[in-house]
Amino acid sequence: MANTRSAEKRSEQAERRRLRNTQVRSRVKSAVKKVRELVAAGDAAGAKAAMTGAAKALDSAASKGVLHRNAASRRISRLAHAVAQAGKA
Repeated sequence: MANTRSAEKRSEQAERRRLRNTQVRSRVKSAVKKVRELVAAGDAAGAKAAMTGAAKALDSAASKGVLHRNAASRRISRLAHAVAQAGKA
């Protein structure tokens, strides 16, 4: 438990951040999962459409500091590669 007012405030801020980060992470995971499922199903057009939403969610998470920008970029790249491979098949 926090002993000082400043430690109490820090604890409250950390909790607010944790809740926001959880929501953002969940949104990213759902968007990526949707793209992966469409790729697995062979729906190239649907996967390409979902890819824009997933890329937006990843970029948003990176700008908020939830994900590192390089990690977000790497995930976008890997998803784009998977979507491109689905388009070829």
